Amino acid sequence: MTSSTGQSATFRVGLVGMRSGRTPAANIDTAVKLIGEAKAGGADYVQTPEMTNLCVRSRDELLTLIAEEDKDTSLATFRETARKHGIWLHIGSLAIRVAKEHAANRAFVIDPKGDIAARYDKIHMFDVDLVGGESYRESKSYKAGDVAAAADLPWGRLGITICYDLRFPALYRALAEAGASFIAIPAAFTKQTGEAHWNTLMRARAIENGAYVMAAAQGGKHEDGRETFGHSIVVDPWGKVIAEGGTEPGVTFADIDPAMVATVRGRIPSLQHGRRFEVTTPVAEPAHLHAVRNTK
Repeated sequence: MTSSTGQSATFRVGLVGMRSGRTPAANIDTAVKLIGEAKAGGADYVQTPEMTNLCVRSRDELLTLIAEEDKDTSLATFRETARKHGIWLHIGSLAIRVAKEHAANRAFVIDPKGDIAARYDKIHMFDVDLVGGESYRESKSYKAGDVAAAADLPWGRLGITICYDLRFPALYRALAEAGASFIAIPAAFTKQTGEAHWNTLMRARAIENGAYVMAAAQGGKHEDGRETFGHSIVVDPWGKVIAEGGTEPGVTFADIDPAMVATVRGRIPSLQHGRRFEVTTPVAEPAHLHAVRNTK
């Protein structure tokens, strides 16, 4: 569908759900196949999940399998895939070597010519201990980013985030204030936290910012023992879930109307109403006064 100016008024999103394992070549093959299915289903913009090329918890194993960006075969393959299909291809993230002992959890937005339009290194590291002994220390293997990023698509600006970023709303407000109409949150959310919070947090980020939220997800039991939630999801700017997948690998489609962003932001213009403020905390009472009061 095109507008009177000749630009696309709507576009189709294809979210690639995966279950990446410990063999990069196999993960790349799966991703390329599913990207092809997304293209065949009419997708203009295709997004893959966090850790598209590799899901492995062992730091030593990770560091033996990854490469620097200019030597990474998966990135080269995905650039060619975008060019072949003539699509905007958003690789949710790849494990990319940035130092001898560290990787980056890095997203890539690739244009239809195969050129890299934007990169983003995940800012917030997933260092948590969950109920039942499930534990993660992402900061031991990955170097955190410190710069937010966006890419300009033909339909509007895309804010780029990854997984655990979802829990830090200030990042999303900053992206929305910088003009993002769409927010990408590709993820490998744990099953435990996903069951509790996935839909609620995705809807919250959409509602707070009057933006579309689009999240391709890893799902199911992985070779390294982790279990991810899946449920790739698209939420509209009013907070309605318009598409949701399951835990099996596959493609989830949604048709996006960019005009709805302006409509919702006009209805509730909270982005224009934000104000800077300071937080005050109670002044500590002198110890001798506290002691006197307790004796009465």
